[in-house]
Amino acid sequence: MSLHPRNGRVIAAIVSIEFILCFCSLAQDQTASSTQTSGTQPDAAVNFEMPKSHNPLNAYTPDSVPEPALSNSPHLEQLVRDGKLYLSLKDAIDLALEDNLDLAIARYNLPIANTDILRTKAGGFFRGVNTGVVQGTPGGGVGGFGTGAPGAGAGGTTGGAGGAGAGASGLVQSTLGAGTAVSSYDPAILTSIGAEHQTTPLANLQIYGVPSLQLNTGSSTIEFQQAFPTGTSVSFQFNNNRQTNNSPFFFLSPSNNSMFRFSFQQQLLAGFGFGPNLRYLRIARNNKRISDIAFKDQVIATVTQIENIYWDLVSAYEQTRVNEQSFAFAQQTLENTKKQLQLESVPTMEVMRAEAEVSKRAQELTVARTNLQLQETLMKNAVTKSLDDPVLESMPVVPTDEQTQPAPIEAMKPIAGLIADAQHNRPELAESDIDLVNRQISRRAARNALLPSLSLVGFYGGSGLAGPLNPLCQDCTSSVPVDFSGALRNAFNNSSPDYYIGLNLSIPIRNRVAKADQYRSELEYRQSELRLEQLKKQVRIEVRNAQYALDQTGARVEAARKARDLAQRTFDITKKEQELGAGSSYQTLSAQRDLALAELDLVGAMTTYQKAKVELDRATGTTLEHNGILIQDAISGVVSHHTP
Repeated sequence: MSLHPRNGRVIAAIVSIEFILCFCSLAQDQTASSTQTSGTQPDAAVNFEMPKSHNPLNAYTPDSVPEPALSNSPHLEQLVRDGKLYLSLKDAIDLALEDNLDLAIARYNLPIANTDILRTKAGGFFRGVNTGVVQGTPGGGVGGFGTGAPGAGAGGTTGGAGGAGAGASGLVQSTLGAGTAVSSYDPAILTSIGAEHQTTPLANLQIYGVPSLQLNTGSSTIEFQQAFPTGTSVSFQFNNNRQTNNSPFFFLSPSNNSMFRFSFQQQLLAGFGFGPNLRYLRIARNNKRISDIAFKDQVIATVTQIENIYWDLVSAYEQTRVNEQSFAFAQQTLENTKKQLQLESVPTMEVMRAEAEVSKRAQELTVARTNLQLQETLMKNAVTKSLDDPVLESMPVVPTDEQTQPAPIEAMKPIAGLIADAQHNRPELAESDIDLVNRQISRRAARNALLPSLSLVGFYGGSGLAGPLNPLCQDCTSSVPVDFSGALRNAFNNSSPDYYIGLNLSIPIRNRVAKADQYRSELEYRQSELRLEQLKKQVRIEVRNAQYALDQTGARVEAARKARDLAQRTFDITKKEQELGAGSSYQTLSAQRDLALAELDLVGAMTTYQKAKVELDRATGTTLEHNGILIQDAISGVVSHHTP
């Protein structure tokens, strides 16, 4: 078997390319390995976007994503003094923007959405983006009227349950992206090269002049394919082969053949134009906007949760303080009562009552302290990436912000203005608006898919033949070129043209599949319109409910404050009476207990009021604005300006 030197060079080139690809793959693996080794201390603001390279071989090597950064923000150490973590609400929010794991998990959804854009630019189907809210941080529940939490929970996507109208709330989204098939817009090169030896036994010598025909064939083919968003596809094919044989009846040996063909196809009905062919890309870009809005929703939910945890911590801190004072007073009263018993000025029953009161208040103090420790743990968990440090895990947290007094009702924004803010700012409404745009794109594509398939097709090509005369052939003559270059020249000089132009028409009888999909897309679009109106109504109710709750808790704070003041005056009077000998220690203890309960009720009312303000901000979508949060800081995971 013989092989033309040109074919041998092609094989060598392919082997060289394979060697380069293997080398690049090994280099990429080494880079990934070094990244993993040094990934224990990555930069806080890691760029998760897919790396870009001008190296054409980069398309065939994998890219690695750095390991997650698990070190806590340096800002955390700056807030530690005397073995305690002093936190303002702003500090807690800043630390959460940098270290909260819910946000860290959701942050990956932004570059994930970009991968959909990349693949749909090449004609691939979009995979969907996350629209849910990650809720892996315990404490500080988030949610409006009649809801457990905003969003759809971790893992909700535009292509599955929990997404922007995807299989949630009674909606169906099965026809998103429906329409004609989309070709790949990435050009492709197809090559094949090979050599064949074939021996065929013959029954007689009359046909080929030999008892066994031996053919040695070397062939190489290269083809280029490219599709375009207009519904156009082109291809160029170039074939070459060289054949030798042992028959004296063949004029040429070896025989060199060269052939090329340029083909095109243009869809004229179904699949025509940018609309159906770029629908995946347009939906992916809209999904990217949905992903950005969903991340904002995640930031709002997380910040709301941090605020609630903070005010729960303040409440636990104040409750512990009140119980400590109550316990200390009970202990002091017990000591005084014991002294009075020694002087025989009080009966033994007074001492027993005081001891029971001390025991009861000690129990209440234990409950308050353990609840404070729990709230401290919840806060540290919410604002850190890691609690592996035993010192940090056991470190007390001291809130530095105090609960504010309720604002006068007349100073509050009118309900109509609050509803207008919510309609403009709520992420769920913006997501649903974009989702409707995606469904409109799918509606148009489904209508286009109803049309028959009509395509304009054609090709143009040429062929050439070359080779020396067969030395075994007697009296053979030939006018073709001898060398392979002559075959190439004749293939492209239009001496042997081959061309065709025509129309291909495909008409599906009854067309029930496309008809069902088209009508289903119409139904799903109308269903989503109703869902959007339902969301708007729900938002209005949430805002009104949040405003009512704020008014009610404000009134509760005022009532609790008056009750506390009354209990304080009662206690002062009772204590003075006891000092003058007109009252008993039991009466004083009872008055002090009433005062402690009134103070605890005030603490609870103030906490409820602060959380009502937080909920109103969430319901109106103004959480970020009222807390001075830049969404870019949340995206990067690094707060640009910390409070001193």
